[in-house]
Amino acid sequence: MPNIHADIPSSLPNEVFTELISNDNVRIERILSHGHSSPEEGWYDQDEHEWVMVIEGQGVIEFEDGRVVTLSKGDYINIAARDKHKVQGTDKDAVTIWLAVFYR
Repeated sequence: MPNIHADIPSSLPNEVFTELISNDNVRIERILSHGHSSPEEGWYDQDEHEWVMVIEGQGVIEFEDGRVVTLSKGDYINIAARDKHKVQGTDKDAVTIWLAVFYR
């Protein structure tokens, strides 16, 4: 039986993106972060809407319009398609487990 907490590496030099399920209308991913942030040079500017939840840890999302949202365990947010955003940072002391649902 698959488990969202399974197979978490002891070292995360890079974020790990694992597709859990997808079809033409929806894609669900588990994202593992440990002190990571988005690259400095750009913003996520997606064609899909993104509903994202923090299962464990903490993450800070910055939006191009200046909004900053901190998500802790159990918090979630819906990000509309084309709403430019990036991850400002994630927990440096523990692995952050994100559940991301991308949909049209």
